[in-house]
Amino acid sequence: MFLIGQYDSPFVRRVAIAMRLYGLKFDHKPWSTFGDADKIAPYNPLRRVPTLVLDDGEALIDSAAIIDYLDELVGPGKAMIAPKGIERRRHLRMIALATGLGDKSVSLVYEGVLRKEQLKLWVDRCEAQISGALDALEQERATTATPYLFGDRIGHSDIAIACVLRFTNEAHSHLFNADRYPALAAHATRCEALPAFKDIVQPLAPPKG
Repeated sequence: MFLIGQYDSPFVRRVAIAMRLYGLKFDHKPWSTFGDADKIAPYNPLRRVPTLVLDDGEALIDSAAIIDYLDELVGPGKAMIAPKGIERRRHLRMIALATGLGDKSVSLVYEGVLRKEQLKLWVDRCEAQISGALDALEQERATTATPYLFGDRIGHSDIAIACVLRFTNEAHSHLFNADRYPALAAHATRCEALPAFKDIVQPLAPPKG
């Protein structure tokens, strides 16, 4: 199977890191949604990444769907999320906050690159959503004493948070201040020190307008 997308995308990166941590082998197609859209289209008509193409040709086209498939593939005993109950719901909430934050960070990049005159109303709204998500995630992480959000073992929420923090810091450094978010900054440092995070990384390279 092969994974389509560049690792400067927090969504592509979280999938690739999960696959590495699961010990799943995959080929990587570092195609850009702008420069390589025609290559992506046969696998994903939305021309979006990440896209994971399975050995039988089936293409999974959303990071959440891909992660769900990976969990099913490795089984509940190895999956990096609780199988049911309140812990699973809390885990999914953290992922939703992280991926929502990532989505707004990406939107702001596109706003700055593709629009000659940025729409202040949209920028203000995105920045408010980013700050709100960061505040909520900081509160959750600050009240958790374990190495990761749900214990001693890394989970999908930990990966998602670390990936979007790196992207947000590179794309909008004024919105992520380590002094304001010390628990998140420490969390990111812990995750980024792991071999999978060190191996699967790419400096942000925004599309050119």
